[in-house]
Amino acid sequence: MSQSPGTVGVLLPCDIPTADMIPFAREADAYGFDELWVAEDLGHRGGLAQAATVLAHTRRIRVGVGLLPAGARNVAFTAMEAATLAQLHPGRLDIAVGHGMPAWMRSAGAWPRSPLTLLREYIDALRALLAGEPAHTDGRYVRLDGPRLHPSAVPEQAPAVFAGVRGPKSLALSGETADGTLLAEPVTPPYVRQALRSINPRRPHRITAYNIAAVHNDPRAAMAAARPALTALGDTDWKPHIEPLGFYDELAHLRRRSGSAQDFAQALPDQWVEQLSLSGTAAHVRRRLDDLFLSGVAGAVLIPAGPSPRAALADLAAVL
Repeated sequence: MSQSPGTVGVLLPCDIPTADMIPFAREADAYGFDELWVAEDLGHRGGLAQAATVLAHTRRIRVGVGLLPAGARNVAFTAMEAATLAQLHPGRLDIAVGHGMPAWMRSAGAWPRSPLTLLREYIDALRALLAGEPAHTDGRYVRLDGPRLHPSAVPEQAPAVFAGVRGPKSLALSGETADGTLLAEPVTPPYVRQALRSINPRRPHRITAYNIAAVHNDPRAAMAAARPALTALGDTDWKPHIEPLGFYDELAHLRRRSGSAQDFAQALPDQWVEQLSLSGTAAHVRRRLDDLFLSGVAGAVLIPAGPSPRAALADLAAVL
């Protein structure tokens, strides 16, 4: 791989056919991707189960879980699961926790009155537990009366704990409490710079960024592959990502007058698609990655776009 200031990873698609999960992970490892991230989207597959599976079937690649919603699990049991994986696969695990998508969490009866309070209490407790320390907290949501991992269960190298967040207050919390921040797609240099002003990290802090990605010798074919993956960007949740690019109001207007999310994605101007995804030739995408690294991203995670995740993965490997 090139001597880049950052790492290049790939996301295991949440809807990949079961039979392709392990081959996808093994191929990502063999191609030379630095990281493989797995998602935990409500109604799809569990993040920790996916991480355990792909760690067991690969030899080198680092695996990130992005992200575990804080409202979904007792933090002491999350620590047990994460510590087990970190022991079995030393130095190969990162864990991201976050609020989760509000609509999903509400539908599951797990959305707290104060997501910020829960996340702060959760990250503080999780980091303490993974370090082998007893956790004493009588918080609003996290209440622990001294549980700790047994010495036999404490990993030699604790996994890094990321906060997967996007709002200014949540980003500030990440800078105060977490080892890094996981930024959801789309991530551009202007968004990174804006997020870093909120994060204002107090100690070494790693920024990992997701982006929809498609590589093809024909740039228009790459954009055509990326376009269907941009349907969600018309939702207001993605406003913080797009405002720094200067066309959010126009994008929101386009979404309001589009008949569906699919119509919206197809109507996006090419210049917007190019900014909202990493799509184009391998050389072009590589330059975009380098711009992200210069803006402060330490790990760029590519989300394969197109009907065949494994074929898209092979194309994405050209940027390495």
